[in-house]
Amino acid sequence: MVPSIDRDFVLVDLSHRIEPGMVTYKGLPAPLVCDYLSREQSRGFYPPGTEFAIQTIEMVGNTGTYLDSPFHRYADGADLAGLALEDLAMLDTIVVRPGPECGLAIDREAIDGIDVAGRAVLFHTGWDRHWRSDAYFTDHPFLTERAAQALADRGASLVGIDSHNIDDTRGNARPAHSILLGHGIAICEHMTGLDQLPLRGALFNAVPPKFAGVGTFPVRAFALVPSVSS
Repeated sequence: MVPSIDRDFVLVDLSHRIEPGMVTYKGLPAPLVCDYLSREQSRGFYPPGTEFAIQTIEMVGNTGTYLDSPFHRYADGADLAGLALEDLAMLDTIVVRPGPECGLAIDREAIDGIDVAGRAVLFHTGWDRHWRSDAYFTDHPFLTERAAQALADRGASLVGIDSHNIDDTRGNARPAHSILLGHGIAICEHMTGLDQLPLRGALFNAVPPKFAGVGTFPVRAFALVPSVSS
């Protein structure tokens, strides 16, 4: 669902900063960044006063704020290159803020009465406050199987969360990933800044590079929020 843009917006960054050595998911390697061509080296190729730097980056796709495509879970699912832009950009957005009564498990009641069809549904849990701390990795908020199934049945275009994982990582089952990606619904994890979004009216964007044969990759997730004057 891509509405026409005929008003003023404020840009809100919803992504964590990626830095060398940071851990996004325990057990997966941290990103490494080094110079392929340093500024000093480049001076031998260009006129005086002209220099460039080219970096080499080594990292897993599950780094920082990233997008899961169906290929992440299913061998025959769409990879990053196979995702349609209209399912990733300028999406009418629903922000869901589960109350404390939900506990860690966010069930389908959290979206009861909400029209999610064709929209990005972003779960604001506040767990991003633990980013880059040991607390971030354990006992985090997640979607239940029933919530994921309801989102799929009701036609959500994309689902995001500001938590360590959209599934409960205390076990090995991943029903939310399986259901959402099985229905072609991309997932954006490790988000931040959702407190800056209204419950309705924002336009969400999370577009990864067009990599073939890759299931996950970092995104610069952001939203366009109507300005107060509009």
